[in-house]
Amino acid sequence: MEEKPTETIEKAKKETARPTVSTVLPDGSLVEMVCQENRTLFCVSKDGAFRYETSLLVSGQRLVPYSPRNNLLTNEVVLFPSEPLEYESESKLVEDIRAFIHRYVDISPLFEQIASYYVLFTWVYDAFNELPYLRLRGDTGSGKTRFLLTVGSLCYKPIFASGASTVSPLFRILDSMRGTLIVDEGDFRFSDEKVELVKILNNGNGRGFPVLRSESVSGREFSPRAYSVFGPKLIATRGYFQDRALESRCLTEETGGRKLRDDIPINLTGDYKREALELRNKLLMFRFRNFDKRAVDPALVDRSIEPRLAQIFVPLLSVIEDSGAREALRQVARDYHKELVADRGMDMEAQVLEIVQELQSVSDGAGIAIKEIASRFIEQHGEDFERKVTPHWIGRIVRRKLGLKTEKRHGSYVIASSEGPKLARLFEKYGVSGDLGDSGDFPEGMETPPPSRDAPII
Repeated sequence: MEEKPTETIEKAKKETARPTVSTVLPDGSLVEMVCQENRTLFCVSKDGAFRYETSLLVSGQRLVPYSPRNNLLTNEVVLFPSEPLEYESESKLVEDIRAFIHRYVDISPLFEQIASYYVLFTWVYDAFNELPYLRLRGDTGSGKTRFLLTVGSLCYKPIFASGASTVSPLFRILDSMRGTLIVDEGDFRFSDEKVELVKILNNGNGRGFPVLRSESVSGREFSPRAYSVFGPKLIATRGYFQDRALESRCLTEETGGRKLRDDIPINLTGDYKREALELRNKLLMFRFRNFDKRAVDPALVDRSIEPRLAQIFVPLLSVIEDSGAREALRQVARDYHKELVADRGMDMEAQVLEIVQELQSVSDGAGIAIKEIASRFIEQHGEDFERKVTPHWIGRIVRRKLGLKTEKRHGSYVIASSEGPKLARLFEKYGVSGDLGDSGDFPEGMETPPPSRDAPII
């Protein structure tokens, strides 16, 4: 039986329909998918007004929202708002986010504030080219999963990785949803899965670094496919990342150091989900009002904190218009910098630097010898280590962990005379203080360092 023309047209429309969760239309309208009971719709915002659509025709392509029966939605692997909801003010919105986090999660007040601003940032993250990650580190049972569930439920299009049996689906989900990845590294126990996850984390904090994967086409040949993994991420781990660059992209809270607050509910109820949905709805309104108004402001760079930390805080600062809220976050950045410096003060690297500074103050220009550093280190800290401390080991710390160059003089290795400026920055970074004299001059043969606040953003 021959198909009727109208049936053919409808069939063609279905064949060309492309499921979409968000996009920007040619006229600048912002489109976001919303979930209302048993249906999904597009909410289209332009010039302060919004409307609902069941589909959109864009450049000959029909866009449709994902089905409410989609497995990712029915299993709450990805969460969406239901409608834009009015909020009192930006500062009140941040206050409400923080109150919600405080009600269900036990973290430090400092990290609680950082997490609140990070939630706000996720809703306009795609207006930026770089971003930080939020990470909890601690043993099993220290509250990491509760943090991921609670903070994640407020973020922009949260993607809960625990809903995937392997890492492989994450590439497709991230590429199609372009949301916030919520990942518990402990869920990925096998080495090949962890390698794939690290690819996502290493490439996901900067725009323009997709992950390339080789995939089969029609079951025959293999062809490379680029997957975008750029976006905010909440991560929970038991230990440190081996990659220091990846560590530096994370704003980290240590968990399990204190007894759980008595007012924290042991189980999450329906009230929790209703509160989270209401906040997501308010945050959708925030996105509609602020998406095209936020960009990195170089004037927000704080030269009093270390460059890497300044770099990842600037996008967070850039999403805030309220001057009081912005100054509060700047203070959070300074406090976080102080905590990092205090933590580093316990590192072996800091102990080595303290000895370098001691020797620097009495150097006669012959250079600071690795053997002498090792000798003093053994006297002061040798009993703290199970392994034998040797000049070779200390030399590895100086060269590889601190990044200082060495040179050979009179048969002994010394810290290179050109490393004065780098040493000054390392002293500040690790919180190593001491009296270098009023001028801060280095011994003869070493260059006088420029002020550390002039260090470039890296």
